[in-house]
Amino acid sequence: MKLVTFSCRGHLSIGKIVGDQVVDLPASDASLPTTMLELLSGGATLMQRARDVNADKGVTYPLADVRLEAPVPNPSKFLAIGMNYAKHAAEARQLGVQVPDSQVWFNKQVSCVNGPFDPVHMPRVSDNLDYEAELGVVIGKRCRHVSAADARSVIAGYLVCNDVSVRDWQKRSATMTLGKSFNTTGPIGPWIVTDDEVADPHNLNLRMLVNGQVKQEVNTGEMVHNIYDQIAYLSTVMTLEPGDLLATGTPSGVGVAMNPPSWLKVGDVMRVEIDGIGHIENIVVAEPV
Repeated sequence: MKLVTFSCRGHLSIGKIVGDQVVDLPASDASLPTTMLELLSGGATLMQRARDVNADKGVTYPLADVRLEAPVPNPSKFLAIGMNYAKHAAEARQLGVQVPDSQVWFNKQVSCVNGPFDPVHMPRVSDNLDYEAELGVVIGKRCRHVSAADARSVIAGYLVCNDVSVRDWQKRSATMTLGKSFNTTGPIGPWIVTDDEVADPHNLNLRMLVNGQVKQEVNTGEMVHNIYDQIAYLSTVMTLEPGDLLATGTPSGVGVAMNPPSWLKVGDVMRVEIDGIGHIENIVVAEPV
């Protein structure tokens, strides 16, 4: 399934994509919840109920008429791994960053979550705005101490992510969190593709285009630490909850690594594409007063 959070005619709901239609799940089956977190928290039972909703008999809207929101607008966690592709790690070393052998994780504060086609703000306090195309993982089951062998069983699905970064603020703290957490700098979407529809999340082609020009391109099989190892590592430390977001790393080609750095400008359009998942597209605008 492709699961969405959407708004239409002043109505906010969750749905699934069937062809060029959005099926409103709770309007079609009153036993289904109205938010994505509730649906994911319901586990296999609610997920199957959502699959069973018949598009021909349900409440539907043309996809062209709805606004797609962030699929998980209010996750409890938004975690991202740094330098998880070898060529990007090499870029970081050239910039003087120490790259340890262990996984490098940081928080994107959840207030940064943004819709798949919504504007990204150029901060008033910085013009060092940069892009990072990533495959996002959505956790589907509350879990702790998950082995790599069992990790796929806790994945609800996958989405497209852009870890937009404010580089000068990123340098202000060793945790990187400030520069990763400005409002609007976490666009995700356009939907969650459930795990059963992705044959191998480590064989997906990912690319970033800025104003139509390819800036980043990689196959997810080139990750240094694969998704299952990431989940095992994180769940050693903390309980992962349904709806938690994991950004699994960006490839080489980021603007900060250019000589001179190539920062995003107001009016630039970022488009992240992942074959088999979809795309998101966000224009950079001046931060509103």
